[in-house]
Amino acid sequence: MALAAEHPAIAQSRNDLGSLYHVLGRYDEARSLHQQALAIRDQADPNGRATAESLANLGKLYRAEGLYEEAESVLERARMIRETVLRTEHPEFAQSLNELALLYDAQGCFLEAKPLYKRALAIEERVFGPHHLRVARTLNALALLYHDQGKYAKAEPLYQRSLQIQEHVLGNDRQRAPRCCSNAQQSRKTLSCPRPLSRR
Repeated sequence: MALAAEHPAIAQSRNDLGSLYHVLGRYDEARSLHQQALAIRDQADPNGRATAESLANLGKLYRAEGLYEEAESVLERARMIRETVLRTEHPEFAQSLNELALLYDAQGCFLEAKPLYKRALAIEERVFGPHHLRVARTLNALALLYHDQGKYAKAEPLYQRSLQIQEHVLGNDRQRAPRCCSNAQQSRKTLSCPRPLSRR
């Protein structure tokens, strides 16, 4: 028997395909699918975790497209849902903080981004422990924020800790953790020879 168009499984499939198209750079198709998934989920449960997931995915897509106001609106709604439904020690709430931080970071709004990264990092360390890849990812993002401000002495220890976690979890294989290693090396170079950096 065919599923109804508003069935949760249909929304999940649209969400997943939209995420794939996002990765492939097929933004128009991704946006349409995420919006369709969100419409189904929002109608079923406007304050549900699935709705927050669709909002977050749509927000990440808007950020990639440079649609920052649209991204902030949906990412902030996802954060509020997760804070209400899951409370503030849940990994999905930390994920929302990271997504908002990345949005502000992309716009050069460092003062807004930094406390969000730090709060997300604190939650992830408590939930996952200090040697988890989620922790490494947020450390690297915070290091990049300092790096982009020319605060290389603050960036380097964060890069190094992120790299240590990745090597501990993944093994001493720098091909599997190239970005963090490269960032740490760049930060070390610029400590002795600072120069303006372009935004990533």
